[in-house]
Amino acid sequence: MTSAREEMLGRIRTALGAGGATAPDVPRDYRSAGDLDRPALLDLLVDRLVDYRASVRRCGVDHVESTVAACLDERGAVRVVVPPGLLWTVPGGLVDDGLTAAELDALDGVVTASAVAIAETGTIVLDASPDQGRRAISLVPDYHLCVVLADQVVQTVPQALRRLDATRPLTWISGPSATSDIELHRVEGVHGPRTLEVVLAG
Repeated sequence: MTSAREEMLGRIRTALGAGGATAPDVPRDYRSAGDLDRPALLDLLVDRLVDYRASVRRCGVDHVESTVAACLDERGAVRVVVPPGLLWTVPGGLVDDGLTAAELDALDGVVTASAVAIAETGTIVLDASPDQGRRAISLVPDYHLCVVLADQVVQTVPQALRRLDATRPLTWISGPSATSDIELHRVEGVHGPRTLEVVLAG
């Protein structure tokens, strides 16, 4: 009896023919680099993040801790989880040591750093480095406060991919978690945080 896999591969071989036809080359002439200067690049990222319903605060690199503290205070977030390698002190920060999903869900939020941010798409990428932690801590809590450094911001997706290690567990975030049903009713917080706040430093 032929398995479904063998049948599918057989059909592909038949379609390709005896000569083993190969797929044509795909043009790689898409834009892979940006042309914006640093201020315009950061402004574009902020514009895209706000368009995705994220809130953004800008500060100098030396003011990350005070800005994070202000964000948490205004939200009333008293108990938040932080990754073990986070460079900044966070009030009420509970270092993740393998908290369960239920324990994470009971917290007020999470504070992480980031690996790279893409201005054109308003996307922040986490790669599970020590200052970002495992994926669960950025997906389970209802509030995510993410620190992005100005030198981590690039303009295009190809630029971001060159900075990332494809073997790492990557989480791509474009605004708060949301989905829409067939009638386009938007629901937030379906498969990740309902609220995304970004501190853009530098």
